[in-house]
Amino acid sequence: MLPIVEKMDRVGYHAVECWGGATFDTALRFLKEDPWVRLRRLREGFKHTKLQMLLRGQNLLGYSHYSDDVVDYFCRKSVANGIDNIRIMDCLNDIRNLRTAMKGTQAEGGRAIVALVYTLGEAYTLDYWRDVARRIEDMGADELGIKDMAGLLTPYRAEELVRALKDTVGIPVAVHTHYTAGVASMTYLKAVEAGCDSIDCAISPLALGTSQPATEVIVETFRNTPYDPGLNQELLGEIADYFASIRAEAIDSGLLNPKMLSVNIKTLQYQVPGGMLSNLVAQLKESGQEDRYREVLEEIPRVRRDFGEPPLVTPSSQIVGTQAVLNVISGERYKITTKESKRLLLGEFGQTVKEPDPEVKRKITGGQAGITCRPADRILPQLPQFEKECARWKQQEEDVLTYAMFPAVAKEYFQYREAQQTKVDMSVADTVNGAYPV
Repeated sequence: MLPIVEKMDRVGYHAVECWGGATFDTALRFLKEDPWVRLRRLREGFKHTKLQMLLRGQNLLGYSHYSDDVVDYFCRKSVANGIDNIRIMDCLNDIRNLRTAMKGTQAEGGRAIVALVYTLGEAYTLDYWRDVARRIEDMGADELGIKDMAGLLTPYRAEELVRALKDTVGIPVAVHTHYTAGVASMTYLKAVEAGCDSIDCAISPLALGTSQPATEVIVETFRNTPYDPGLNQELLGEIADYFASIRAEAIDSGLLNPKMLSVNIKTLQYQVPGGMLSNLVAQLKESGQEDRYREVLEEIPRVRRDFGEPPLVTPSSQIVGTQAVLNVISGERYKITTKESKRLLLGEFGQTVKEPDPEVKRKITGGQAGITCRPADRILPQLPQFEKECARWKQQEEDVLTYAMFPAVAKEYFQYREAQQTKVDMSVADTVNGAYPV
């Protein structure tokens, strides 16, 4: 990323989303890079452009809820290290899970974009979206986001939704969608005409498929119109050329699966976001049952209905998707279940828009009573314990947050970092001894 940052900084982007979500985990787990150092390096390079990140509310970057002290500290440290905007979402649209992250972001001077996770279903009416949007504004959000992670927002539905939200709230409205179903560029066109304030795109070599519409195409679409974003098309072309070679290498190495680059209108039926598709392919490949991909896609909507019709976004997407895989490969629905499925049905991630199927809930939970309070209200402060557990490796304040997000992966990284630092020290000692014989 760093060699192209200077050109990206001159394009005129509203913001560059470069951190949070899976990028934190990926840097740590696969690249052995400190995510916080990565953020600081990007902040140094982007001198004129705001940096943005995605956060899963009370889950932060993980798959379970954290205590309020951890959430608050993580948001503050993210802003202190260079993030300007934090887009905050909850997989169930339970706004109780958004408040702490929003307050922590704003306390450090960051901008809190609180997002509606868009999905389809009989419960998700315009009145539902208006009500949640109104509550988000009343909570004190700086901006309202529409996060359409599976590319379900079709053009005219986008126009209707954006108009309804702009009539409901007075804060800016941002729209984020994916190209998975093939309609995203048209969706943006109608959303912009309806009055949305910003949209998310990706440079063309890394666009389309399960990614976003191509930046250059959208810029050209709005050129010389009242919606012209004024981005530098010549610079965008140079950036596209740079990333084209990276895309080619990723495809050749197998890092980028060509299946993720195609369009599938059946996404509107299955409601499966891009990251979830990638996970399904990996899970089936690992079990040697890639040929059952279609069966799993057909099982996902059934599991979703059984679980109370949650939107499919991390972590609910992984929970529903994994359960669908287990239902298919075991040959019997809910013969094998996960602890996460049980926790979702018990309300430990928040409140679903509809009640789960009572028989499925009984089978998975064993009749255990669920919770009705905000899940984080049941979690005692965790930061002191995380500090204690990672004290052996701590070299910066942020290390405790890295450890809190992914303890096993962080420990492995800390050990790697220590070994690399020891190698450098030994190298310096060898150089000194070689130059000045004792």
